[in-house]
Amino acid sequence: MASNAPGQCCVTSNFHEGTPKGTHVDLFGLNTYVTGEKGERVIVLITDIYGNKYNNVLLIADEFAKAGYYVLIPDILKGEDCVPSVTDIPEWLGRHGPEITTPIVDGFLKSLTEPGSYSFVGVVGYCFGAKYAIQQLAEGKYATAGAVAHPSFVTIDEVAAITKPIIISASEIDSIFTVELRHETEKKLSEIGARYQIDLFSKVSHGFTVRGDLSDPVVKYSQDKALLDQITWFNLF
Repeated sequence: MASNAPGQCCVTSNFHEGTPKGTHVDLFGLNTYVTGEKGERVIVLITDIYGNKYNNVLLIADEFAKAGYYVLIPDILKGEDCVPSVTDIPEWLGRHGPEITTPIVDGFLKSLTEPGSYSFVGVVGYCFGAKYAIQQLAEGKYATAGAVAHPSFVTIDEVAAITKPIIISASEIDSIFTVELRHETEKKLSEIGARYQIDLFSKVSHGFTVRGDLSDPVVKYSQDKALLDQITWFNLF
């Protein structure tokens, strides 16, 4: 296992102020947040359990758009976001396991890339969504490069299957992507000769890139730096 299953930390959140600039439309059968000018380079954000209407992730998408990317956030949860009012997380996860979610993500990316109109397809996965972003970096899948932050539910076999560049943003305080699992992931990426970068941010917790308390300067710096690293990484390819 390269990262553990989501836990209580996954439903701890801080609301980020700001007005999203994009719109929600129907795209390939999924409600999708769309932001940025359509061009040859597209990024698909694969969300955590809060889904594609969560203000924080919409603001992040807008930042990718400012960097020149066309950005999409499909609703891979089909309208069933796991908000704090959901008390039985295991039951919720049972309705959104890989046997259900992988085909949803595959179908969206396949439809997006079939016309061949994009020279670059980046995927970004947060927590729950990291597993499905990593799957898109395997041979025969649809992404050019990927970025994940505080991943959960990722297997070591999924890491071993990576053939595309990946950047990982990790938090020092994390019971899901633990020190041991982070080292196991790094070892496997090295063994397979992957193009990778792993950044470790001290004094921040799982979820910091999306749900952190931005009134804390350490968290604010870490979120901003992780986003900048992801943009810079994608600009390479």
